[in-house]
Amino acid sequence: MDGDVPGYVPTVRGGGVMHVRMLCLGRHWNGKLYQYEPTRSDFDGLAVPPLPGELRELANEIAASAGMTLDADLCIMNYYDAAGRMGVHQDKDESDVSLAAGHPVVSVSIGDAARFLFGGLRRRDPVDAIRLESGDAFVFGGPARLRHHGVSRIVPGTAPAELDVQGRFNLTFRQY
Repeated sequence: MDGDVPGYVPTVRGGGVMHVRMLCLGRHWNGKLYQYEPTRSDFDGLAVPPLPGELRELANEIAASAGMTLDADLCIMNYYDAAGRMGVHQDKDESDVSLAAGHPVVSVSIGDAARFLFGGLRRRDPVDAIRLESGDAFVFGGPARLRHHGVSRIVPGTAPAELDVQGRFNLTFRQY
C-alpha cells in the first residue's frame, strides 16, 4: 500500500481516526465528506490510481457466481494490523442509481482471519459474527445491500504461510 500514491489512515467527519490503512482505486472515498471523488482532497490531493482490469474482472466474476450483476469501477483496499477494526456501518455513499439497482459490494479477504459482523438494515438490529479467512469472498447486494457490517477484530498469525504477510488486506469492490 506504499508507492506513488500511498495508503493512509483516514480521518472521518467529526475527527475520528479509522483503525485501518486505506488506498482507493478508481474513485477515492473521502471520509470527511462521505462521498467519492477523483482526487484525495481529504489527504494529499493526489489523483486516484485506476482500478486494474484484472481486479475489475475478478470482482464481476465473484458477483456473477452469487447471481448478481456488478460492473466494478472502484475498490477500497483496507489494511488491518493486529489491532485493526472497522465499526459497524452501511456502505451507502455510491450513486443513487447504483444503490437503487442494488448493485452488490464484493469483499475479498487476504491474510489474517477477521471476525466480520453482519447486521440488519438498522444499526440496532442483531449482528451475526462470521469468521472470514484468507481467500474468502463475501457478496452482499439486492435487499441485503444496505445491511450494517464491520470488523470487530483480526486474528493475528492466521494468514497462510505462503503469503508471508502479517495482518489482513480487504478489497471491497463497488459500482459507483
